[in-house]
Amino acid sequence: MDMNFDVKAKIEELAGKIQKDPALLKKFQGDPIKTVEGLLGVDLPDEKLQPLVTGLKAKLAAGDIGGKLAGLKNLF
Repeated sequence: MDMNFDVKAKIEELAGKIQKDPALLKKFQGDPIKTVEGLLGVDLPDEKLQPLVTGLKAKLAAGDIGGKLAGLKNLF
């Protein structure tokens, strides 16, 4: 796999997989680089995967906040 894929699209794809699978989320939280390598099926240097991991963390955090805000809205 070459690293010329669309990073934003890959983040969306991987975030969807991680959000649907609590075991995968726990694995990602414990070792994000190895988890992303496993999901991509490639072994790349950490510096190549870091932008993807950073984007995934931001996407997952945003999704978590969005879910919590939606829950708060239901209280009122």
